[in-house]
Amino acid sequence: MEIMDTTLRDGEQTNGVSFVPHEKLQIAKMLLREVCVDRIEVASARVSEGEKQAVSDICAWADRHDCLHRVEVLGFVDKHVSIDWIRACGGRVINLLCKGSLRHCRLQLKKTPEQHIADIMAEISYADSCGIAVNVYLEDWSNGMKDSPDYVFQVVDALSRTSVRRFMLPDTLGVLDPLSAVRFLHNMRKRYPHLHFDFHAHNDYDLAIANVSAAVLCGCKGIHTAVNGLGERAGNASLSSVQAILHDHFHIATRIDESKLFSLSRLVESYSGVAVPANKPIVGESVFTQVAGVHADGDNKSNLYCNALLPERFGRVREYALGKNSGKANILKNLEAYGLELTPEQTRKVTQRIIELGDKKEMVTQDDLPYIVNDVLKHDTPQDRVRLISYLVTTAYGLKPTAQLKLEFEGKQYEAQAVGDGQYDAFMRGIRDIFKHRLGRRFPMLTGYYVTIPPGGRTDAFVQAVITWEMDGKTIRTRGLDADQTDAAIKATMKMLNLVY
Repeated sequence: MEIMDTTLRDGEQTNGVSFVPHEKLQIAKMLLREVCVDRIEVASARVSEGEKQAVSDICAWADRHDCLHRVEVLGFVDKHVSIDWIRACGGRVINLLCKGSLRHCRLQLKKTPEQHIADIMAEISYADSCGIAVNVYLEDWSNGMKDSPDYVFQVVDALSRTSVRRFMLPDTLGVLDPLSAVRFLHNMRKRYPHLHFDFHAHNDYDLAIANVSAAVLCGCKGIHTAVNGLGERAGNASLSSVQAILHDHFHIATRIDESKLFSLSRLVESYSGVAVPANKPIVGESVFTQVAGVHADGDNKSNLYCNALLPERFGRVREYALGKNSGKANILKNLEAYGLELTPEQTRKVTQRIIELGDKKEMVTQDDLPYIVNDVLKHDTPQDRVRLISYLVTTAYGLKPTAQLKLEFEGKQYEAQAVGDGQYDAFMRGIRDIFKHRLGRRFPMLTGYYVTIPPGGRTDAFVQAVITWEMDGKTIRTRGLDADQTDAAIKATMKMLNLVY
């Protein structure tokens, strides 16, 4: 089975995507040398000077590495202009765009089938004389098989007697479903059993991968893909998904190095500016992350929640999400990864803390875990002389923020209310009222305050507040962690009060 990747041609027809020459060269190198696809389509002829430079660079590199025959360029039936353009770039393969439906032939070209066939023949003859190999796209082939199959057969009958190497059958407008794809492809294979057919799917109905499966069942010898499913409108069949289906469902061998697919995906994501959805199969951020605690528990018991899509195949690792659905098994899996050993009671506290964060936000990453463990194990220790019993901070449009709080100090409870310039300022005014005015205690001066995300953390997990205090010539720095920055600052303040009093 051949894989032809068209990221650099059809993928670049994604709205808003434009690769510069050095990006195209980098992607081409990775596709051919590391991922090892069989062929790549790198451009459309005659587009621009920048495109000409990109194709020239790719062809020069491929020629030096004996893989120039694997580099293809889309060209047109245009009285040899495309062929000359490709020759000037050093290319040796043209994917000639021909009309695969009678409507396209008559309404777009304004020609009869016989005239169009004669024009195609002239291009093929000229390419032969120039040493350029020819594959043909039958543009709008799927609609051609629906509405004008006799026209399709007329064209292929004529071209089958030429030097054309591959007949590429595109579902140009993404109109096929698997049943119609099987019917049309079966008819092509039955009529032309000795021809090499490629199938080019589009994803307008989210059926590109299903239609690729139909093509494989019908004996197509080549499949067209694009990295991350890039392409015109809803895109093409994704390279990573096609590879996984060929390997796992059809047991078909390809040359693809699966371990490189994830890094290729990230490279194309970076250059294209099109983000990969977190739930995209194989290459999405979340697809190898177990969320439910029962799944982590099952993985501990003979990998009950694993399938053939093992993350290690694709250069990735399985992760266990930390959030409100986390169970003890998830926590233990993540602690294991960090080499952290906690007592059952400490594990319970950490689990509870993660669930609390999950209720406020969405997910805590593994990178956040050491900070949570550190925060939980240092917070609310039995030595705390100052304990916050409850508090309420409010803010409203046109009104100053307010705070109500109750705390316990040396066995006695104190309440305070205050208004401030912000929620945390209101809370601090209440605290100062208790310690300075009612208890007559000296109170430290706040000299530094900043809120940040812990290294490796996520904005939707939690933040850390680091506050610096001065008292009697000494500097005290305390830190609090929470999903809410005011709550994080309050935790840092409670740590300070226990250090001072």
